[in-house]
Amino acid sequence: MKNFESPNILNTDALLTEEELMIRNSVREFVSHEIMPHIADHYEKGYFPTELIPKLAELGTLGATIQGYGCAGVNYTSYGLIMQELERGDSGIRSFVSVQGALCMHPIDAFGTEEHKKKYLPKMASGELIGCFGLTEPDYGSNPGGMITRARKDGDSYILNGSKMWITNGGMAGVAIVWAKDDAGDIRGFIVDRDLPGFTVRNIEKKFSLKASVTSELIFEDCRVPASQMLNVKGLKGPFSCLNNARFGISWGVLGAAMACYDEALNYALTRIQFDKPIASFQLIQAKLANMVTEITKGQLLALQVGRLKDKGEAQPVHISMAKMNNVAKALEIARVARDILGASGITYEYQTGRHMLNLESVNTYEGTEDIHRLIIGHHITGIQAFR
Repeated sequence: MKNFESPNILNTDALLTEEELMIRNSVREFVSHEIMPHIADHYEKGYFPTELIPKLAELGTLGATIQGYGCAGVNYTSYGLIMQELERGDSGIRSFVSVQGALCMHPIDAFGTEEHKKKYLPKMASGELIGCFGLTEPDYGSNPGGMITRARKDGDSYILNGSKMWITNGGMAGVAIVWAKDDAGDIRGFIVDRDLPGFTVRNIEKKFSLKASVTSELIFEDCRVPASQMLNVKGLKGPFSCLNNARFGISWGVLGAAMACYDEALNYALTRIQFDKPIASFQLIQAKLANMVTEITKGQLLALQVGRLKDKGEAQPVHISMAKMNNVAKALEIARVARDILGASGITYEYQTGRHMLNLESVNTYEGTEDIHRLIIGHHITGIQAFR
């Protein structure tokens, strides 16, 4: 198969700055040389390649938009391009970087004290310290406000009790951002060090999706957390600000997976001979490829506009919901069509499309399902809240 070529049918590259292109190309080269040769084996074995963490840190991908503390301080469009290229490799790799930066480093930077920032951010930027984000619970996913994890005030500490489910990076994290309800019923965030008594982790095994990623359950049984570790934010504003950053990254990341599937399907169709000619010569195959590249191009423009708005501080949650909803759904559709074009080859580890297809089933669910984001957009345009 040929080397990867990014679809650029509307010359969307011309809409990027020289710095953004340089960042994208450096991560693209990293993915091609460091991730692609081994990721199929990692996925098959259910192994997250921890050996990549120092290299990802050296590239500046961890907490990339944060200013100072050893972070790269790039704009949000550049961050999106980083996510795009990493997910071209695998959704699990992008998820690791996304959780580390958008869900763990961001709340420390936005809501933590200067002491918190100096203690945690440099080590997280270097990959020495890994974080995870504890919001979702076994019975509360789309409705995080219903969480039952509690933080009871006891002197100069809070006692955490409860559990968090489907937590990326949980099994290898040295610190967790945990959201719980206090005595007044308000949602508060805590920086919880992994070595605290009463904090245990159980990894979730035997997945058919995101296999090259660590997914865990966090369990808190009378876990005493110093009150000084509480973040300066109250209510769902805290976790939602984190989720919006992560969802923004996802809306870019899935384009990378879609591009990988399209590129593989195109190359396969050009070389697969049936009825004495390449299957790319048949009208049905060309129609599928045309639809795929059109949806990728539309997704590129959508993600880029949201990125520009975010860089100007004008992006609203509805913008991010639209990008996440559309781009993930279209990427999953593209992966399924690409698998169809590849025929039986599409279910083998020799090709990447099947792996992306399975990963995208999870990406379509986490950080707000497609339906939840559709309701967020519906609320925005009608003014009517449909959640309750």
